[in-house]
Amino acid sequence: MSTIIKDIEVIKTKSTKIHDVDFDDLKFGSVFSDHMLVCDYKDGKWHAPKIMPYQPLTLDPSAKIFHYGQSVFEGMKAYKDDNGSVWLFRPEDNARRLNISAERLAIPELPEGYFMDGLKALLELDKDWIPQKDGSSLYIRPFIFASGNGFHASPADEYKFIICTAPSGSYFSGEVKVLIEETYSRSADGGVGFAKAGGNYAGQFYPTQLAKKKGYQQVIWTDDHEHEYIEEAGAMNIFVRINDTLITGPTSDRILDGITRKSIIQLAESENITVEVRKLTVTEVVEAAKNGTLKEMFGAGTAAVVSPIAAFGYKGIDYDLPKIDNPYADYLKKRITDIQTNKAEDPFGWRFKVI
Repeated sequence: MSTIIKDIEVIKTKSTKIHDVDFDDLKFGSVFSDHMLVCDYKDGKWHAPKIMPYQPLTLDPSAKIFHYGQSVFEGMKAYKDDNGSVWLFRPEDNARRLNISAERLAIPELPEGYFMDGLKALLELDKDWIPQKDGSSLYIRPFIFASGNGFHASPADEYKFIICTAPSGSYFSGEVKVLIEETYSRSADGGVGFAKAGGNYAGQFYPTQLAKKKGYQQVIWTDDHEHEYIEEAGAMNIFVRINDTLITGPTSDRILDGITRKSIIQLAESENITVEVRKLTVTEVVEAAKNGTLKEMFGAGTAAVVSPIAAFGYKGIDYDLPKIDNPYADYLKKRITDIQTNKAEDPFGWRFKVI
């Protein structure tokens, strides 16, 4: 059946898959909801988005995504509260950042209304897919890629914007052990490190595999010049607590302007936690670990929200972080997730009601 909702054509699936899903045992990003939103760019403009059953795509072998990697994405979550209302967390920031990433990869700007209205229509249709179990959510993946054909090394003339959703459990369980990278770089000055480009993550996989062979779960990325400045943790922004001060690096060409990162900074400052946004050297972190002033390290991102780091390795030596009472990581994660799931007041205006 085809209907129009807010000028968005909706083609509903003939049979739902929801009854085949165990919502008490959801792996992250591996089960997909009934529908997806698709919007095409061709003839120099974005055409009206439509919602259709989740399905494979058909692309020509010469589609430029395969050859020149024009692809950007976002990561978001939808939550359902105890009353059945559906909420998003700072979605306008995701819409803006998608276009910031797109511009850097010469992808045409997507109208924000297509993003927001399309996402709302998709969530209204698939609201039953949003889990309510603690720690679970509906993960949302908006992305744009080059669908135009040709082997010529130039921007494509056609693109697809798609939103898919996946009911998911926790991204990480427990604390992680990380390795401070001394050889490989995630990004470079003047590059695309600030963009959520697919190739950024592809380039991380090999160094991370090497770290895993050494017994670590993730890599702490350092600068591309001297490998002396702490930048990110895996696919997340990183925070380091020395004494009672929370430190994170400034955004730059190399560091993603994370939405969870911004939220943690603002929330911590509102709670009178001292926050410093500055360059942080590996030497400073190692010295703090040796003299006992290093209290916490944690990654911050949409998927995990906050992921505590239990230990880090550097130059063949492992440094365990102390077990402390009332860590900032636990407190800040609870504060943010309580806002996201409508269990607490939202003094910042971050929560966005869909239904």
